[in-house]
Amino acid sequence: MLGTAASSAATIPTTANASNTVRRAFQSNTFNSFSYSTSNHSIFCGRFHFVSLRPFIAVSTKAMSHSQTLNTSELNPQSPAFGNKQALISLSDKKDLTLLGNGLQELGYTIVSTGGTASALENAGVSVTKVEQLTCFPEMLDGRVKTLHPNIHGGILARRDQKHHTEALNKHGIGTFDVVVVNLYPFYDKVTSIGGISFDDGIENIDIGGPAMIRAAAKNHKDVLVVVDSQDYPALLEFLKGGLDDQQFRRKLAWKAFEHVASYDSAVSEWLWKQTAGDKFPPNLTVPLSLKSSLRYGENPHQKAAFYADKSLSEVNAGGIATAVQHHGKEMSYNNYLDADAAWNCVSEFRNPTCVIVKHTNPCGVASRDDILEAYRLSVKADPVSAFGGIVAFNIEVDETLAKEIREFRSPTDGETRMFYEIIVAPKYTEKGLEVLRGKSKTLRILEAKKNEKGKLSLRQVGGGWLAQDSDDLTPEDIQFNVVSEKKPQESELCDAEFAWLCAKHVKSNAIVIAKDKCMLGMGSGQPNRRESLRIALRKAGDDVKGAALASDAFFPFAWKDAVEEACESGIGVIAEPGGSIRDGDAVDCCNKYGVSLLFTNVRHFKH
Repeated sequence: MLGTAASSAATIPTTANASNTVRRAFQSNTFNSFSYSTSNHSIFCGRFHFVSLRPFIAVSTKAMSHSQTLNTSELNPQSPAFGNKQALISLSDKKDLTLLGNGLQELGYTIVSTGGTASALENAGVSVTKVEQLTCFPEMLDGRVKTLHPNIHGGILARRDQKHHTEALNKHGIGTFDVVVVNLYPFYDKVTSIGGISFDDGIENIDIGGPAMIRAAAKNHKDVLVVVDSQDYPALLEFLKGGLDDQQFRRKLAWKAFEHVASYDSAVSEWLWKQTAGDKFPPNLTVPLSLKSSLRYGENPHQKAAFYADKSLSEVNAGGIATAVQHHGKEMSYNNYLDADAAWNCVSEFRNPTCVIVKHTNPCGVASRDDILEAYRLSVKADPVSAFGGIVAFNIEVDETLAKEIREFRSPTDGETRMFYEIIVAPKYTEKGLEVLRGKSKTLRILEAKKNEKGKLSLRQVGGGWLAQDSDDLTPEDIQFNVVSEKKPQESELCDAEFAWLCAKHVKSNAIVIAKDKCMLGMGSGQPNRRESLRIALRKAGDDVKGAALASDAFFPFAWKDAVEEACESGIGVIAEPGGSIRDGDAVDCCNKYGVSLLFTNVRHFKH
């Protein structure tokens, strides 16, 4: 059935000369095939402006090809424009379409649909009225124009409580839609597919008619139910069966519809900006976030919290904790995400097998060894008190042997207390490794993550705004460690300086790291002055400081009777810092006096 538009139109006499002219045009073979010449199209458009829409619809319905001819005997000549229940369905993702179509049909809805959606419904045994039977106009311009027509949008946007809207629809023979179910061309999937797509293909995958229908239905949600997610089909059908008018339900669907279109448009905008300008910082920036989980609380129990995944195109297959798979343990908390992110970002920087232990987003133990078991033990030994209850990260697979070591290892402080951890994160696990770790604790969170890709945009919120910057992706291989002292470091000292410098990058400012043999001995973080961070790091390193490397995230403002001289007096063998202070000469002279190698990197690593 055509619905209310054809119901009223089919009963109207068509004796006017203009109507007969239109009838003859519509009954030609060219129109029946929906392929007519430019001249015919021009004549039709010219006639259309002079002919009432009601007789136009009446004659055009008779002129449809045999397969699309309407059974006018089934139409109710007494039916007003608002009488029949109609649902408009147009989907790219046809998941659960049969469920939806059958459900609506059982509830007495006339289903109007487009192209592939209509075919899928018909194949499922659902009766369908094709959109062109309402618009009396074929799909054209390679599918760009299907539903952009007053007979569609008038039926969506008309307010039922406005008399002049009702009169306008009756005058033009337009029926209303009560339900609109639409999702959009898979633009997101297309432009993020392996190998990508051409610019022209990207443009063709930008949906126009779909967003227009969704926005129209969402705007008029008081009268029209709009659905963009197949997961909402059961709720929709239950709502329609109940016969209740719950405005909150309608508003929630409308919100979801606008959010769906906004997220879609943000993807188009992000993609097109990269195709056009390439600048990382566009004049306007939209970041689509999708709720991944509600959290028990935030940093503290009195703060509510949630976790959102970034759906920007740049984050697709780009790794990170947000996309990690949790194999075991309690649900992640707000602080768990922060700590796991810090641990994973740090361990992923190292090329050799490495273990990193983090507490309150600072690495308290880091070690690189060919033997990952030794690396793990050394990481714990660096600060066993802080490591207890921390996050342990590895940059290689966790197998059964390593898992057993994690499960059974005793704290170096007393040799008895079994180490407890909140989270283990690694790039992969063997089946046996997972089995062993699951047996350590019911609460232990086991995460499998992919390394963060370089070149991401880093965002951070401040009151009333956001700061944006390039991610800090520099590693020792990307910079020069320039010797500015009289003493040149040995090869092993240089390696230790590079290791300490990479660790310091992940420590909160003011950051000092002391390391030897690719193992962190001590670190000082978050102090208002660099001298205090140095003293904390020296205290943790203890007697092992002799001949060790020291790295600072920023230059030393003073040398004599300050941090540089204290470091030299403690027995440090080599110091790596950015340089850039007006007193750099003092630092050089001080190191020369004590026979310490001094390296300038010209790269600062502040981390606030």
